[in-house]
Amino acid sequence: MIEPLTVFSLADMLDTDAAISEYLTQVIEEGDSDELIRALGYIAKAKGMATLANESGLGRESLYKALKPGAKPRFDTVFKVIKALGIHLQATPAA
Repeated sequence: MIEPLTVFSLADMLDTDAAISEYLTQVIEEGDSDELIRALGYIAKAKGMATLANESGLGRESLYKALKPGAKPRFDTVFKVIKALGIHLQATPAA
């Protein structure tokens, strides 16, 4: 008997600020800019793309395009998304 596959959505797992923080910290530590954009996309979906569009001043369609895999958004777009998500980035010396 074949069991149906369960649809997995990472955005569904990002249901707390702690989960978002841990996930984003791991992605940043990897140093892959494409993965960072992908991660911001998952977080944006978890928080609600329409809400994020409103808080960032960017259009919803523009957000989807900027945060899709393979996209190369401008830094100011990424910065607006991070700020609208309520994420605080902090630089610390490397160990």
